[in-house]
Amino acid sequence: MSEATLPSRLVGWTIAGLATLMCVACILWNLEVHTRLGFALLRQQYMALQLGLTLAIAFLRYGPGGGVVARPNILDFAFAVTCLCVLLYAAWDFVWLLREQFYRPWQITLVGAVVVLGVMEGIRRRAGMMLFSIVAVFLVYALVADRVPGRLIGQELSPQRLVDYVGFDSSAVFSSPLAVGTITVLLFVFFGQLLFAAGGGAFFTDLAMAATGRARGGSAKIAVVGSALFGSISGSAVSNVATTGVITIPLMQRGGYKKEDAGAIEAVASTGGQLTPPIMGAAAFLMAEFLDIPYATVAAAALVPAALFYLGAFMQVDLIAARDNIAAPENADLTVRRVLAKGWHFLIPFAVLLYALFGMRLDPEDAALLASLAIAAAGFLRGYDGTRLSLKTLGAVFVDTGTSMVDLILVVAAAGFVIGVLNVTGLGFALTLVLVDAVGSSLFLLLMISAVVCIILGMGMPTSGVYVLLASLVAPSLVEAGVTPIAAHLFILYFGMMSMITPPVALAAFAAAAISKASPMRTGLAAMRIGWAAFILPFAFVATPALLFQGTVPEVLTAAALTAVGVTGVTAGIVGQWGRALGPIARLGFVALGALALPLGFIDIGAFVHVGAAVALIALATAFLVLGSARAETDRLT
Repeated sequence: MSEATLPSRLVGWTIAGLATLMCVACILWNLEVHTRLGFALLRQQYMALQLGLTLAIAFLRYGPGGGVVARPNILDFAFAVTCLCVLLYAAWDFVWLLREQFYRPWQITLVGAVVVLGVMEGIRRRAGMMLFSIVAVFLVYALVADRVPGRLIGQELSPQRLVDYVGFDSSAVFSSPLAVGTITVLLFVFFGQLLFAAGGGAFFTDLAMAATGRARGGSAKIAVVGSALFGSISGSAVSNVATTGVITIPLMQRGGYKKEDAGAIEAVASTGGQLTPPIMGAAAFLMAEFLDIPYATVAAAALVPAALFYLGAFMQVDLIAARDNIAAPENADLTVRRVLAKGWHFLIPFAVLLYALFGMRLDPEDAALLASLAIAAAGFLRGYDGTRLSLKTLGAVFVDTGTSMVDLILVVAAAGFVIGVLNVTGLGFALTLVLVDAVGSSLFLLLMISAVVCIILGMGMPTSGVYVLLASLVAPSLVEAGVTPIAAHLFILYFGMMSMITPPVALAAFAAAAISKASPMRTGLAAMRIGWAAFILPFAFVATPALLFQGTVPEVLTAAALTAVGVTGVTAGIVGQWGRALGPIARLGFVALGALALPLGFIDIGAFVHVGAAVALIALATAFLVLGSARAETDRLT
């Protein structure tokens, strides 16, 4: 070992050790080992440990520009050691600090200053300037809140009081977002990493190919189905694109899809994974914590909208394939039976997970532990295409899980700053009143403004950060206006996620464009067209709560059927294909009847109009299918 390589290797070993410790600490905490050994620990002590490990990894692994570095500079190394030591002290002496908080000892100021500086610099490096700037605006506002004119005036805060509060208080940085990230989400990321290390990623891709590859446009259907399966357990739309897109995007391009459409389809499908039960990235767990409801309730409410979202995407890629004569991909020789014969054991951990969540009604973190145990047992016993878990890969899973959690923990910690500022200054209540008063009694106008705000604030931010920020800033005004809490939170989640495919900053679409070699802006615009349903569905389930399983069974079935018919009709009109090529008047008819069929209750046109439009659309669609079949038969005979 040469002297030149020693520091980089030592840093690598240190990062691996810290990341492994993050996972081990999470597992031990959820197994309540400390209680069984007779130790009483506060949740904040555990969170302080995890935040210290996160900040240490962040400054050892990532340079000032945000990229991975082999060796940190001396300043980053010193700050990593400082953050770790200060937060280890906070974890050790948290009970005393909490008891003395009223007297503001210098130790709390030290902890708060290190946390604020460390988290802010961490999100600047890893989450980008958008989130950094938003959080910085709130921190600056807190310092001048007493001098802000009008209804946004807030409580006076000194710099020391602000640092003490946002960097230490249990209502700020050590609040529920950080708890959910370090206790629940970390275990689900561990579950996902285990699954992929055992060959689960290849299994799901092959399963999608086998199920849809033989159909027209099969390459795009593989992307839709595969990304839905992969994305529902992935924590990020962008990482989903990067992981599955390298396979699906070239496959779609070889199949005949335009490169802009290929990237857009993958971006839309990957973004939808964050909205799809059972896991929904980290947002579902955060939502359950914010609303104080069971996780199963959140997952059930998200089920129908997610199915309708993918119905719109699936129909569009199918109709594009019909319009452009795109056949099945050349490698569509897999069968579902063959894939399941090799990888049926990957279904066991999902069965365990679903049964634990919905059958045994365990807490999500306990269900994740059981599912992780199941995939570990299955992965050691059986492989998939030569990939099998081993002690070496298991060790790598611990390291990869810890390092991949750095960004998320930094984001939820920064979101805790915003929550703290909203609480201590009274800004949260003031923002709600200002927004509701600005639109008067028009719920539709409030929803439109909220949607725009969600998309703008969500640009350039990861999933968890988008949701936590919007849940604090926008959701309260929707609830105040009469929207049910679950509908309000799903509304902001949908439009926060739509920032991933909405230019000018569409991270998922831009990541897909980098793979397809297409124009990022054109890919983003194509993604908006392909994922158009996601911009309408939130308005539909706010107006018709039956789409969130809030109603009787007939009401749920009727609302879902009307929305499905409407989405299909509008999609056919957008693409210009249904059984045959549609002319301008036919396209307009499909779009108009589809829009009328959607159960949007903001314009009181009566249920009979929605049903009548749906019936008329079905009749029109049937007629075009018959005409298209007749023309195809005539062409074949001639």
